[in-house]
Amino acid sequence: MQNSLPFLTTDFPGVGGVIKARPEDFFVEELPLYPASGEGTHIYALIQKKGIGTREALDRIARALNVSRREIGLAGLKDAQAVARQWISVEHVSPEQVEGVSLPEVRVLKTTRHTNKLKPGHLAGNRFVVRLRKPALPLPQAAEIAQNVLAILSRRGVPNYFGPQRFGNHMDNHLLGKAILKNDMATFTDLLLGHPDKELDTPPVFQARTLYEQGRYEEAAKLWPGQFFDQRRSLRILAGKGNPKKIFYLIDKHLKALYISAYQSHLFNRVLAARMPDIDKLLLGDMAYLHRNGACFHVEQPEVEQPRCDRFEISPTGPLWGGRTTKLTGPAGAIENPILDGEDLNDEDFRRMKHLGSRGGRRPLRFQPRNAGVTSGKDDWGEYLEFRFELDSGCYATALTAEITKDRAAVASEPEE
Repeated sequence: MQNSLPFLTTDFPGVGGVIKARPEDFFVEELPLYPASGEGTHIYALIQKKGIGTREALDRIARALNVSRREIGLAGLKDAQAVARQWISVEHVSPEQVEGVSLPEVRVLKTTRHTNKLKPGHLAGNRFVVRLRKPALPLPQAAEIAQNVLAILSRRGVPNYFGPQRFGNHMDNHLLGKAILKNDMATFTDLLLGHPDKELDTPPVFQARTLYEQGRYEEAAKLWPGQFFDQRRSLRILAGKGNPKKIFYLIDKHLKALYISAYQSHLFNRVLAARMPDIDKLLLGDMAYLHRNGACFHVEQPEVEQPRCDRFEISPTGPLWGGRTTKLTGPAGAIENPILDGEDLNDEDFRRMKHLGSRGGRRPLRFQPRNAGVTSGKDDWGEYLEFRFELDSGCYATALTAEITKDRAAVASEPEE
């Protein structure tokens, strides 16, 4: 699915290469939405983690501080296979306690105070430094191509695809989401527990999925690793002669919401692919996105609005399909609506979506990298290209680097959380 998504910069060959050969090759630093005031009961801490995910880092910090994980606030999740700097907040502890946290993979760089807890979305963007190793072309040629591609992306925008991490290891989270919406419990259960794949599954998970398909549910439950709580519990329900309907209602609501989001992301990617390469061109009937505040408006005179689009003040949008999603009209609708109508969702499906927190909306088809540049160098791991750029919150660095490598699978070998 991901490898079939078209690129914008098809006039340039991919440079190939490997990204994330080691965590130090992918550095990301949060750009806060607002500065901390220096006063208040919430301690803000800038942490640096390496080689572990944000959730695992917060779990370890919570244990070190002897507080509940729920008491720690954060603005966003960061890649596990990376060096990442991000802000967290903790209340009812002292700065000295937070500064005293010493963990192998996590360091506290500095602390301050603020009046409120950090929450998801309190983030302006991220600054990235990415090193690409083993390019398929000579380094000077690869650097020249990367410079040209970045110049186009900075002017026209990066296709705002949702990355493969949204769709799970089996790349089927969107299918699980549609099964939820259509109340198809049997399909949901089969996707969750079956379909073994030696290339995608670890040996224990491959064997567990195989045992499920053989009807050996209790044996399968024992093989799923401990973090797969929903899978193990579902198999024990089946072993006790339960039915898929019971499984569905016991699955964590947040996990089901993630599957719904993946389904919306899949439809958005399909629409974006259908609009390529004209992601910087407004059509009659579009809903345009105002980058300064996130508002949308209906495009009635595209020739009048296009200069604003050229200046990257506004962009055409794609659907996050739901009950509140505004449908397009005119030429824009002629591209988008057949994709959405082909899904055959009804009011009951949208009610299920709303119950799980997804009401729909619109998302820009492109994003603009800032302060982008390319350098080359050599260290003890060999030669590399180094990309530097800043992105708004919610934009995927892998979408940008894929335009340079022309290999989505290679740049997404580890998920951005």
